[in-house]
Amino acid sequence: MVIQVVSGTRRGARRGSRKKTPWLRHLARLVLVIIGALLVSIVIFRFVNPPITSVIALNKLKGATVRQHWVPLKDMSRNLPLAVIASEDGRFCLHWGVDWSAVKEAIDEGGGLAGFRGASTIPMQTAKNLYMWNRRSYVRKIIEAPLAYLITLIWPKERAMEVYLNIAQFGPGIFGVEAASRHYFGKSASKLTRREAVLLAVALPSPRTRNAAKPNVRMLRIANAVERRLPYIAKRADCILPQR
Repeated sequence: MVIQVVSGTRRGARRGSRKKTPWLRHLARLVLVIIGALLVSIVIFRFVNPPITSVIALNKLKGATVRQHWVPLKDMSRNLPLAVIASEDGRFCLHWGVDWSAVKEAIDEGGGLAGFRGASTIPMQTAKNLYMWNRRSYVRKIIEAPLAYLITLIWPKERAMEVYLNIAQFGPGIFGVEAASRHYFGKSASKLTRREAVLLAVALPSPRTRNAAKPNVRMLRIANAVERRLPYIAKRADCILPQR
């Protein structure tokens, strides 16, 4: 009798515990579903161009007119990926999604963890544009990092660059290099000069305030520094461009 009472008490306690925390199980299932959906979408986007991104969707929900025209990497000026690597991610061909040396430098220069927010790689920015939002936060960075590793693991570097250049924002309502090239310079992305490619790349960190066609003094200073790096970057860009 004592054993039955104790056993019944334990079963009741377990049932009570399960009743008190059903939301934890639901939350865990939801997290697993989201992770699975993200993984499946990354695999699909290895072969299929993303029909929309979270950043584009948010712009449309706000009533903005969105301009975007997808072009393959081979139909872009060679200057574009070089300029973007020189401006945004100098070790693009060497890291696996997160450049921890750049993170350390950013933290040292930024006076603490605040500097980490300035160390985004191209895979991290691709993850942000595909799945997240523009506003900077530590939460976004924490999510970006594993997604960037997955993207680098599943996609070849050429695909990562192609997707990024087609979904990145270059101005209000302007997404992708083809729309940006036509808007700012009146030509296709395949016809861009080295200087024009550099100006587009320099606009990426702040597309709402930087105008590639009308650069201010600070933007020109950054563009000059990026352009000087291009010969060096060209020697390290064999992961996306064959050496000539």
